[in-house]
Amino acid sequence: MLSARFTAAVEYARIAHAGQTRKGTAIPYLQHLLGVASLVLEHGGDEDQAIAGLLHDVLEDCGEAHAGTIGERFGERVLAMVLGCTDGTAEAKAVLADAGARRRDWLCRKQAYLNHLAHASDEMLLVAGCDKLHNARAIVGDLERPEVGQGVFERFTGGRDGTLTYYRLLVDLFTQRGAAMAPALEATVARMDALAGENLRDA
Repeated sequence: MLSARFTAAVEYARIAHAGQTRKGTAIPYLQHLLGVASLVLEHGGDEDQAIAGLLHDVLEDCGEAHAGTIGERFGERVLAMVLGCTDGTAEAKAVLADAGARRRDWLCRKQAYLNHLAHASDEMLLVAGCDKLHNARAIVGDLERPEVGQGVFERFTGGRDGTLTYYRLLVDLFTQRGAAMAPALEATVARMDALAGENLRDA
């Protein structure tokens, strides 16, 4: 059973991410956070892991100052998972002025994050994997929409090739680690690859 802590985390995420939307859409960012928490529960996670799913992007998108509050309100276990899911803070990203610097930073962060996931705790790995699964499904959904299609990759610093490569590497890593959501991620990324190829041929 989920307790009042989960409800409090939903409200914390709602307020922290107020005004933020999913890349290239008008969808409130909370939709992604609720989706990740739902996937965590679907794949056997407990309440702390689901709360970490709700809060996993707070430091990255809203600032490092939230770390202390998350630890105080939701516990050190939740904070450790949120920190483990963070591959760059809002403050660090804000200083990157040009596209070249952002791409170099993206490549370094993604490689460092993959290295980090390879040795992460199983409980954090599930939260991170559900985040990637929800993101991958959103990309597939946009690839399936004729009005978006290949244009979905323009939203991402890594572009089409970088994004596809990153998700393939994620599939390999989560599969090797035996993460519960790995089969779902593998199927989703296979669909992403197929649609990206189809859209490229049609262009």
